[in-house]
Amino acid sequence: MSALSLAAVPRRVPGVFLALALTLAVGWLVVAVNGGQLFNQATTVSLLHVAAGLGLVAVGQTLVVLGGSLDLSVAYVISLSTLVAAETMNGSDGAVLPAVGLTLAVCAGVGLLNGVLVTRLRVNAFIATLGVGLLLKGYLDSGYDGPAGSTAPALVQTLGYQRIGPVPLSFLLLVAVAGVAWFALARTRFGHHLVAVGGDPEVARLSGVRTTRVLLTAHVLCSLCAGLAGIYLASRLGSGAPRVGTEGLYDLESIAAVVIGGTALAGGRGGVLGTVAGVLLLASIDATFNQLEVDAFFKQVVRGVVIIAAVAVYARRNLRKAAWRP
Repeated sequence: MSALSLAAVPRRVPGVFLALALTLAVGWLVVAVNGGQLFNQATTVSLLHVAAGLGLVAVGQTLVVLGGSLDLSVAYVISLSTLVAAETMNGSDGAVLPAVGLTLAVCAGVGLLNGVLVTRLRVNAFIATLGVGLLLKGYLDSGYDGPAGSTAPALVQTLGYQRIGPVPLSFLLLVAVAGVAWFALARTRFGHHLVAVGGDPEVARLSGVRTTRVLLTAHVLCSLCAGLAGIYLASRLGSGAPRVGTEGLYDLESIAAVVIGGTALAGGRGGVLGTVAGVLLLASIDATFNQLEVDAFFKQVVRGVVIIAAVAVYARRNLRKAAWRP
């Protein structure tokens, strides 16, 4: 098989699903012993809302990481998109579609800038996206002291709070976006090429892959996913929030979910299904600790341990595979 064909072979990450099931089981047991209920409707709805916001960003982050890149500007893109959406709507239901369109266009422009810096100017992805993020931070800090604009009531009532049983519409949006991303990676030329570029860009180029176009597209899609997350958060908050992205640590949290889900930071291996499981795992830890009223510092310590453990497990698995490879 060619290197391109090998890169296109899907790889499963069952470990993260086992970890998710174990986390939910242990969380349910600990909360029950403490006299609470982890799986009541209020907790489930809250867990899925948290997963929806982080999951939208993490799906986009998965695409760039699979291509061997990274995006540290997503937190600022989220904050910017809440403001663009809320200020364009200004409380008018009739302005929802223009606001969503303008927000996504702005986010696509940021993603295009990231992609050009990484692919055309050959700037390291870490530095390029961090620099773009700091540019956005400067604009947000100088232009806004607090919330601005007003989200349309129709968007707040639907995307922000409406649900089907215990499942919020926002989580269904995440499922739809993740489904589209999975199909693109597993069934389209773009997905196969993206994985090939992440595996070995030089081999992919020699195989006829337009590596620059593929990676640039991935960066645009990543920023669009961050824009969707921003629109969702604006619908929850009712206005634009210039610091909601950074306060939520969506840049680092999204990378953590991608790593926990089994996507290699070096690129070329992983997928969105594992990422969604990683998002649910992090959201489950939050839900359990909120029920137990655990100190926020300890919560972050446990998150760090989970991330380090996940990376260690995948690293050992790769070493064993390399040892058996002829």
